[in-house]
Amino acid sequence: MTKSTQAMNDDQLRMKAISTLKQELGMAATLRFLALIHQSPTDYVEISRQLYDSQSLEDIFARAKENWQG
Repeated sequence: MTKSTQAMNDDQLRMKAISTLKQELGMAATLRFLALIHQSPTDYVEISRQLYDSQSLEDIFARAKENWQG
């Protein structure tokens, strides 16, 4: 997470995310994606498994340590 992302309030983060989705996917796919999120429950455990599947625990902890602001 970058410093600029941490400084954003919820509304700013929401707008930045939608803007990024539009830039990467286009308007139609962005709207479709947002509709999908709202119509079905999200399995965050499965999403996490997919995100971290190819990473070692050491890699994950090293990245977390780099970004720790505590």
